[in-house]
Parts: sequence; structure tokens; C-alpha cells
Amino acid sequence: MTLGSPRNDFDGRVALITGAARGLGRAATESLLARGASVAVNVRDQKRADALARELGDRAFAVPGDVTDSDAPDTIIEKVLERFGRLDILINNAAYAHSTRFETLTADEWRRAIEVNLTAPFLLTKAVVRPMKARKYGRIVNISSLAGKTVSTLGGAHYTASKAGLQGLTRAAAKELGQFGITVNAICPGMIDTELTREHATQEQLAALAASYPIARLGTAEEVADLICFVASEAAGYITGASFDINGGDLML
Repeated sequence: MTLGSPRNDFDGRVALITGAARGLGRAATESLLARGASVAVNVRDQKRADALARELGDRAFAVPGDVTDSDAPDTIIEKVLERFGRLDILINNAAYAHSTRFETLTADEWRRAIEVNLTAPFLLTKAVVRPMKARKYGRIVNISSLAGKTVSTLGGAHYTASKAGLQGLTRAAAKELGQFGITVNAICPGMIDTELTREHATQEQLAALAASYPIARLGTAEEVADLICFVASEAAGYITGASFDINGGDLML
């Protein structure tokens, strides 16, 4: 799906994507814009957020802020509602992913991973319940990981634990919020060819990993974005509490 696509199944919808500047967040943002949505893009820095929104066009709106700050989730949601008057889709994508090994992992780094990868999605989900309940419609998509089901190949124990926790949060929220027309699901990517992946592995390491998969390549951000868009769409209205794998067959259950 490209920005020139004629498909407009998200016309009138408003989405918020955290960590929208690059990788999966950027790909999902572009896909939703291409399909007619207005998208609030969150990155920590004001200048980067503003520049990203300008680059993406008129239906993109900058909502900067560190999602781990105590007031940030409520403030971000309020800004989206002030700009658009509604919020239909929340995509919790911002992530802290470091490869620190267990024996050198500090408590501060552990806490940072939990704050970004688990607590921030919890607080943002809490903040969107009210406006979604008012419309009796909502799609919440949590970007977890294959690591949340097994163990991370490149990330440390803090990444694995936080992504497993995010799947638990997904199920619990789905159970409580389904009665209000709000679905909550998780996407669990395997090894995807993004900037973040390449920051933590060499080309040779990635090639060796890819060769071991049934589909012997890395996934693309665009393929994950297509899955995110499906889960965020009206077509997925009877799916909630689910975790969607996209990993080239690296994990089969």
C-alpha cells in the first residue's frame, strides 16, 4: 500500500501512533494516511514531531512528548481530541529495545524498558477509553514482539519481559473493554528490517538469522504496517485479545 493508493477504508478515522518517526511506526503512519485516516504522530522531541508532520502532509498532526512522563499520556490524548474531536485508533508502538545482557543489566535500565514498553501503553489506553466509549468504537493495537512469546534474539531480558507483559495487558484490556465497542489486540513481529534492528546486529548476523527461517528473509516494515491496518480496521471488529504473529515462520504454534 502506497501513499498514492486509491483505497480509502479509513476515511474519517483518527489515529494516534507513538514512536512514529521511523521503522514500524513510520510505516504504519504512512499506510493509514494513504488509506484516508488523519494521524497524530508522537515522538519525544517537538522539532522532530513538527518536521515529521510537515513531511507527511495536512492530515498529520504533531503531538510530541515522552510517553513515560506522568502527565504525557493524558496531555497527548487531549491535544488529539482538541484538534480532531475524536480518536478512533491508538497504536502503542514506541519501544525501548537495548541488547544489554543479563549480568550487566541495571535496575534503572530495567525500569526504563518497563516504563516505555508496558506502563506507557497502559496509561495511553486508560486515557483513550473515555472518548472511545463515547462513540462506542475503538481500536487499540499494541506492538509487542515475538520476544513476548519466546525470548528476544537481539534484545535483553528487560525487553523480553516488557513485551510479554504487554500481551497480558492486551488480553486484560480486551476482556474489559469489548462491551464498549473497543477491541484490543497485539502485533508480534519477528525479525523486521528496520533501523532499530540494524542498530543491534551486523549485516552478517542478520543474513545468518534470515537463512534459518522458513521464509528466508527479514520482514519489511510495510508488511507489518499492512497487518496493523487490518487489526485497526472495521473489518477486524470481531477480533479482540489476540496476538498476531508476523515472523516468517520463526515461531509456529
